[in-house]
Amino acid sequence: MPLHNTEDLNAAPTSDLEAQSHDAQQETYTFPEIATDSKTVYQTIHDQLVLDGNSQQNLATFCTTWIEPEIQQLMIESADKNMIDKDEYPQTAAIEERCVHMLADLWNSPAAASTIGCSTTGSSEAAMLGGLALKWKWRERQRAAGRSIEKPNLIMGPVQVCWHKFCRYFDVEIREVPMDGDRLLLTPEEVIKRCDENTIGVIVTLGVTFTLQFEPVHEISLALDKLQSETGLNIPIHVDGASGAFLAPFAFPDLLWDFRLPRVKSINASGHKFGLAPLGVGWALWREKEDLPKDLIFEVNYLGGNMPTFALNFSRPGGEIICQYYNFLRLGKEGYKAIQNECYAFGRYLAEKIAAFGPFKIIYNGDGGIPGRSESVV
Repeated sequence: MPLHNTEDLNAAPTSDLEAQSHDAQQETYTFPEIATDSKTVYQTIHDQLVLDGNSQQNLATFCTTWIEPEIQQLMIESADKNMIDKDEYPQTAAIEERCVHMLADLWNSPAAASTIGCSTTGSSEAAMLGGLALKWKWRERQRAAGRSIEKPNLIMGPVQVCWHKFCRYFDVEIREVPMDGDRLLLTPEEVIKRCDENTIGVIVTLGVTFTLQFEPVHEISLALDKLQSETGLNIPIHVDGASGAFLAPFAFPDLLWDFRLPRVKSINASGHKFGLAPLGVGWALWREKEDLPKDLIFEVNYLGGNMPTFALNFSRPGGEIICQYYNFLRLGKEGYKAIQNECYAFGRYLAEKIAAFGPFKIIYNGDGGIPGRSESVV
């Protein structure tokens, strides 16, 4: 969550209506002393939210900005369902499980019906779970070989901030390959330069935030295969598919980026980006059940039955997962393909028109990565 310094935000009520919910003399960041009429409070907050931007006009986001009325209704009906309490809400738990295995099938897991995965609050949490599994598996390999586990490192290209957080929070050296000249993505050559026995894995991004391009998962996997044959270093890949994992299967089905590559051990994705679900859902999946260390799974029994859990938080709403399932059934591969291809067509159109302005050099024209375009000033 963003951190707020309320010292700079203190203010008296900004309207007569808001003053009905606050003492006219008190600051709006002081906790109220008395209860207030519900309709008054609703109208107060409703009127303040009018000052927000219109989400459907937000062209600078990857996140879902429009949902069908049926999804809105499901969100209302699911507002009181706690995703973590699988004994109290067994059907919601079953829906989550179905989604995991549907995604395992979509991403070509060799054990789609039996592999393991989970929903998360978004792709950032899912990425951290993937990173933790990499670190735990590396420690297993190091201990088995009688080597130190004190200095793990993780290789990546120009990444979203969640990977910087992971490395700082979980004490892993970050080996980030920066953008340099015309090299804007992670390349096999730059990966191999940075590999050693302490490398827990390589993060390959399917849709770089800065340029929208897909990094070459297959080529990096081949380079790591060659490295292993020459040195014995067995370094796995985690694919950060925050956006691309809900794009490539529909728009580029022949692209090798997923569990068809044995070296890809885990994938994270954001359901509330190109998965088209409401905000607040991500997914973490492993190629096979053995790729998630058992030491990371906690058995919780105080909610009723015995429940395995792997997450950074605990209680959270179930509505977003339910609505993700709605999208899977509602759209299928056919529907997702139609929507994503329309997005790609619009991205290519924007790139063409912006290029015609003159002062811009198109870096990415909207084809083969995330729908959109990226450019630099000439």
